[in-house]
Amino acid sequence: MSTQTISIDFPNDIFLALNESETDLKKRIKLTLAVELYKSQKLTIGKAAQLSGMTRLDFEKELSKNRISISNLTEEDVLGDIEKLK
Repeated sequence: MSTQTISIDFPNDIFLALNESETDLKKRIKLTLAVELYKSQKLTIGKAAQLSGMTRLDFEKELSKNRISISNLTEEDVLGDIEKLK
């Protein structure tokens, strides 16, 4: 898998204010971005998990912990599927 790097500059005192290492902040940024892109339906749950650097199961647990649905199906989708099965 090839990767691409994006650099973001932060003032040094941000790390002190957050009491976080650069590595921890990178992980948090990747997870937050993955969650937001999943919620806005820009990425599938599998691709969002990949972006976050987590397994799909761990990413789903993170979504659940934050009360974010792991399914984008609407009630209409489910009812439509039921009708098709009849």
